[in-house]
Amino acid sequence: MADQTLISWADMTFNPWVGCTRVSPACDGCYAAHLMETRMGRVKWGGPGVGSGTRERTSAANWRKPIAWNKKAAADGRRPFVFCSSLADVFDNEVPADWRFDLFTLIEATPNLVWLLLTKRPQNIVKMVKAVGFMPRNIAFGTTIEDRERAKKNLASLVVAAGLRPLFLFASCEPLLGDLGDLSPWMTGDPHTQRLLEGERFEHGIKIGADGWAKLPAVGWWITGGETDQGSHKARPTHPDWFRNIRDQALAHGLAYHHKQNGEWIPRGPESMGYPIIEGVPRVRLTELGENGSDLAAVGSNHVWMQRAGKKLSGRLLDGIEHNGFPEVA
Repeated sequence: MADQTLISWADMTFNPWVGCTRVSPACDGCYAAHLMETRMGRVKWGGPGVGSGTRERTSAANWRKPIAWNKKAAADGRRPFVFCSSLADVFDNEVPADWRFDLFTLIEATPNLVWLLLTKRPQNIVKMVKAVGFMPRNIAFGTTIEDRERAKKNLASLVVAAGLRPLFLFASCEPLLGDLGDLSPWMTGDPHTQRLLEGERFEHGIKIGADGWAKLPAVGWWITGGETDQGSHKARPTHPDWFRNIRDQALAHGLAYHHKQNGEWIPRGPESMGYPIIEGVPRVRLTELGENGSDLAAVGSNHVWMQRAGKKLSGRLLDGIEHNGFPEVA
């Protein structure tokens, strides 16, 4: 709900309502849940054993902010990215349908803004947009992918939403808790879900190429990040190879790649690659499968010593490079 945000892949954040339910391992260290449970207390966060929680709509004054952002964006000749929602999930089953209708009406009224709708429930996108009754052209759909199970489940649902013709599709691999493996099924294809080249056309939501064959969609923007502490939940380390795997595949396919943060943990050197050696902090020897390599029973190879440097010192560099890729938007 801010005019600016520290999130590196967005310009602003907007929350039409507050509240959600924990549904996956990525939710274990949820910033929004910790904020509500310890400081704000506006809603009860849902999760296993505590029910679905509560939801609360934000103020009318907050809902007017995107109108001002849109006016400024038009004057500046730019299209800022708006992350919606950092304290909720647009495609949450517990949210009243009329709230979503009001949000889509606001999005349609702010065409100079690029609305990033990130969800852990991509299987709901198509049916809930159909229930709204219209699809603004300035929406991009994204989903959270923290491990291989979520990659198989969520990406399959996300690409189906390409039939709604969003600006693009994106994947937020944060917190990255495991190696995602081969992502070529989701990277090989057309990342430009709205653009038509000469001879192309849409048929029933599917893009048909000039050769008469269907063009499969690709997830066009890949974001990675490590986990940070949230209260009693302590961040889990991310093996640097898990980041590299996504980076290398995305760049090989000509897709936008953005590394948001390393999180609390970084490799213990080399310093030439942006990984300082810090004494007196916890360490763990991590295998490629995410197990403690100091344990003789650990499974996996390619051990790397990780150190708990803290978010500030760990920074955003991956192998000495800051990756700030963004997708093209017309």
